[in-house]
Amino acid sequence: MAKVVFWISASVVFYVYFGYPVLLMIWKRLSPNPVKKGQYEPLVSVVIAARNERENIERKIRNCLSLDYPGNKLEIIISLDAPTDGTAEAVTPWIRRGVKVLYSPVHRGKAAAITRAVAVANGEVIVFADARQQVHPNAIRALVSNLNDPSIGAVSGELVLIQQNNPTSEDAHEALGFYWRYEKWIREMESHIHSAIGATGALYAIRRELFRPIPEGMILDDVFIPMMIVLAGKRVVFEPLARAYDKVACCPQGEFPRKVRTLVGNYQLLRQLPDLSSPRKNPVVFQFISHKLGRLVVPYALVMLFLSNAFLLQGFYLAAFLAQSAWYLLAAAGWLAVGTQSAQHAHKPLALGRS
Repeated sequence: MAKVVFWISASVVFYVYFGYPVLLMIWKRLSPNPVKKGQYEPLVSVVIAARNERENIERKIRNCLSLDYPGNKLEIIISLDAPTDGTAEAVTPWIRRGVKVLYSPVHRGKAAAITRAVAVANGEVIVFADARQQVHPNAIRALVSNLNDPSIGAVSGELVLIQQNNPTSEDAHEALGFYWRYEKWIREMESHIHSAIGATGALYAIRRELFRPIPEGMILDDVFIPMMIVLAGKRVVFEPLARAYDKVACCPQGEFPRKVRTLVGNYQLLRQLPDLSSPRKNPVVFQFISHKLGRLVVPYALVMLFLSNAFLLQGFYLAAFLAQSAWYLLAAAGWLAVGTQSAQHAHKPLALGRS
């Protein structure tokens, strides 16, 4: 019995992180589904939901106003969610520059702030962005060129992680930077087949008519909105030329709250959108199960892999057990080594940023 559990657990972990990407590579080659890009210049509303972003918001507004897109076709909406750090005062002068500012005196969360902003948006296309990241001047043009294809309902930009001490670098070399490049690679292959499973919260665009109000308290709005669009019969694609830049977390503990938030958000998503698990209603159900649900199962598979291996301590199984033990000991040592950094960042508020 222990051998059965061992091999099933090992197969789950292997499939989610190695087997599924290989299948995508083959699928993409055998059945590509290219996007019919073209010149397209609709009225665009950039929606930025923010709470306590005093340090970032003015820089973000300047960034949006400098984008390579006609000013008479670009609307900027800042939806403030009861800020307490002076963000409201910082954005007020920009109203004279045509920036639309919405203010909620009650903290209701990012989902409510987004829904409130879209309700007053005039654009045919809504571009969602976060306050922290800067976007490339050509980002909006790159996004909307995909919407020239009527089958496309949403377009995800690319989040480029840069090093804290080297803002000119195009990608971080830390483990997180490597993982994020791996994740983008998977999303790009998924979108070449049909649809990416979610979007980059820092920058993505949707057709205005496809938006549906987000349930308040929804954590992963950048998965909920694109998946609602997929369920409505449209595609969600990845556009690597639409870039947003963010600094990689200073330390593993700085990234840990975001990982917990994403994990909790995936469970919440399953409860809010059960149709995502339906082969009849979700055209990308295989990708959703492999990409999203598989990630939820992996932690349990790893636990079962280790526990079952403890009853198999001969030959190959002994080597596997020693390798797993060494891996977890190294992880624990690394965690302890950055304990000081954890204490420094423990009381920082969790931003509304990427997921």
